[in-house]
Amino acid sequence: MAARHGSKQQGQRLEPSAKSSHWELQGQRRENKVSHSTVSHADEPSRPDEASCLTVHMENTYQLGPTKRFPVATVNRILKDVLTAHLQEAKYDPESCRQMTKTISEVIKARVKELMIPRYKLIVTVYIGQQDGRSILIGSRCLWNPKSDTFSSYTFRNSTLFALANVYAVYFE
Repeated sequence: MAARHGSKQQGQRLEPSAKSSHWELQGQRRENKVSHSTVSHADEPSRPDEASCLTVHMENTYQLGPTKRFPVATVNRILKDVLTAHLQEAKYDPESCRQMTKTISEVIKARVKELMIPRYKLIVTVYIGQQDGRSILIGSRCLWNPKSDTFSSYTFRNSTLFALANVYAVYFE
């Protein structure tokens, strides 16, 4: 298992302890606790500012499902428009594509948020790769409620690159 520490990658090995059912991490005890993992698009690690640490507490609405369904067809059109506008004449370059994935995902997220769909959390992923005649398989897994949660996806191709954009919409109860 590789853990990201600063800008260096370090390999860490978890080994079961002979005395108990807990795991030991490089000689230190680590109990089975719930952990949260977050991946950011930031290039450099930074400290969270005070505004991002604040939480908003909302009162219960006792609403068990969405009042308005997530508009998959509309979001598919947004994905097509954004990918086509940004990548129509683009040539594959690893460094420029790295920045384009960040830019495109932010544009898609902003355009979908403009639809003002209440109580949906949005996750936007964008993949850009070189079109060189090879095949690639990209998969994703999500744990969700199929009655209220959904996704939109669009694939773009030109002569030198391909792009896949996904928007996952998870209903927040």
